[in-house]
Amino acid sequence: MTDMRRLLLTLSYDGTRYAGWQWQANAVAVQQRVEEALGALTGETVRVTGASRTDAGVHALGQRAHFDTRSRIPADKLPFALNTHLPPDIRALEAREVPPGFHARFDARGKHYTYRIHNAPHASALFRSLTFHVPQRLDVPLMQNCLQELTGTHDFAAFEASGGTAKTTVRTLYGAQLARSGPTLWLSVSGDAFLYNMVRIIAGTLVDIGMGRVSRDAFRRAFASGDRLDLGVTAPPHGLELTRVFYEGESPACKQDFDMSCANFLAGEISP
Repeated sequence: MTDMRRLLLTLSYDGTRYAGWQWQANAVAVQQRVEEALGALTGETVRVTGASRTDAGVHALGQRAHFDTRSRIPADKLPFALNTHLPPDIRALEAREVPPGFHARFDARGKHYTYRIHNAPHASALFRSLTFHVPQRLDVPLMQNCLQELTGTHDFAAFEASGGTAKTTVRTLYGAQLARSGPTLWLSVSGDAFLYNMVRIIAGTLVDIGMGRVSRDAFRRAFASGDRLDLGVTAPPHGLELTRVFYEGESPACKQDFDMSCANFLAGEISP
């Protein structure tokens, strides 16, 4: 009988200083810092498996990751202890025990992402690492109208950047919305899975639609053609946040996550 147990962490991080989630040979990744902190806390060699391999510069409010340990630290106390070993731009928010066969990535039923655009003549001094600065005037009602074409099940082949390895490009978006709070535009999308750079391509295309650079029927044409060239630019990584990963029994509701992301951003929960 083994005394090993599997825990599921919920993590938040500012990705500005990191080469993404996954270990890198010549750069520091979030996964590396989390494993180092768990090792210092437990005295074990710990490997964590994340639900999403966020890219360099991408942030997370609700990344999920599992790991195995013999440590007897209670799950509800572990985040407090772990945060004493983590750098201030990575925080453990929650931990809970899960069955031994649970897998943070393969058992996920979907994800929710938030993309932020600072639409003002001048870039934000405080949130420059969390928002994509667009100084030009944007037709937000048109962008909101076009965004609704993405919900439902579609072949999103045109929405995958070069280097993607998905076996199928069919995805289901449960919800998508675009809202404005002062100079900040909040793009919120929730779906069963996402292709490589899919959210950043959606965000960049919406900006191009809002500026009149791309036709308002760009999304419809891209679904029909499967051609990446029918869409706009890929928005930069620093505007993107992995807001939540959800599992069986957890709601994929988009609005609740959207409200949480807005509240945390405006309260400065993710340090600029």
